[in-house]
Amino acid sequence: MHDFQPRSSVIRLRARLARRLALVSLSGLVVLLAMTLLLSASALGAMAAAWFAIGEGEPLRTVSWVGVGLIGFALAFGGLKALSQAGPRPSGVRLPREAAEDFFRLLDGLARQAGVEPVEDVWITDEVNASVVQRPGWVMPGAMRTELLIGLPLVHCLSPAQFAAMLAHEFGHVVAQRQGWCGWAAWLRAAWVRALDTLLAAAPSGVPRLAAHAERFCHDMLRLGRIEELEADAVAARLVGPALLGETLLALSRKAHFLQHDYWPRVHALRASDEASAVRPFREMGHGVAAGYSHDSIAADPALAISEARSGHFHPSLRRRLRALRVSAAALPSGPASAASHFFAGLLPSLAWIFDRVWWEGARVRRHPMVKPDDDRAWP
Repeated sequence: MHDFQPRSSVIRLRARLARRLALVSLSGLVVLLAMTLLLSASALGAMAAAWFAIGEGEPLRTVSWVGVGLIGFALAFGGLKALSQAGPRPSGVRLPREAAEDFFRLLDGLARQAGVEPVEDVWITDEVNASVVQRPGWVMPGAMRTELLIGLPLVHCLSPAQFAAMLAHEFGHVVAQRQGWCGWAAWLRAAWVRALDTLLAAAPSGVPRLAAHAERFCHDMLRLGRIEELEADAVAARLVGPALLGETLLALSRKAHFLQHDYWPRVHALRASDEASAVRPFREMGHGVAAGYSHDSIAADPALAISEARSGHFHPSLRRRLRALRVSAAALPSGPASAASHFFAGLLPSLAWIFDRVWWEGARVRRHPMVKPDDDRAWP
């Protein structure tokens, strides 16, 4: 069996990028904290000076010091707001272990194979996406809490074996990049990105150095993200085999394309033509994918060929990933049952009802995000 680990030069580049970006993030957060404390102290000093000016009967000095203090407090509040930007909390429907025992057995088995701790919580979402989220735990200081987010449409698109390969890819991220201090480095990078986003939104346009730093930082983060995807693929290939992983990448790319460009537009067209109709897109999604998806017609779509050859924001192109796995994109066998019916059969009616209700609320005011032309959140 081939070793699908990226070249040693790529691994060293990833390590250098991750270390440098983590140090930049830590330095930025420390400097921002120091400036916030300094501004707070300066604002308090200005307010004390204003108090003394009041006692001395000098209204002009009083107004001046109050103005300085208010500006200092406003700037300090902006720094505190940037520092306190919490990461996005997992959203969706939390999946209890007893509700999907076969699925959790699969998760635990993959975690043992990968040599990592099992995930603490699993959340079902309405996106064609899957991701591992890590954040500091509250019970044990220093420990990172690992949670898994799985999109219900994604589970409808994959066979049970392909679903296992997708989970192996997500565990690959933990194995390759997020254990020990690397997990904290990833948390620092994410915290600095959130702080930068807040600062750029509040800073005047005449702060070009901050904007230039943010652009360089985000560019390097995108480079790092693409390398990390290839590393996670390498781990998954060792766990489930490169052929199955390549098949999974291809299946999900094409079925996500079908959902975005065929299924959801038809759903919205039906609702637009008859608003009184009881459109239930998540209830019918499994049947819609099984009945409407055609591998040959989707594969012939020129828009799909362009998307598969083009890199996403954080993902290399599908062709690049298949080349790294040394597998062909020619064949795409389809299993008799989806992972949704295999692992979550008893939960599908309840999950569909929840997400359909959310969809109806959103459809009243805007299009569902899955039909936006710039949507690139699909897992591959």
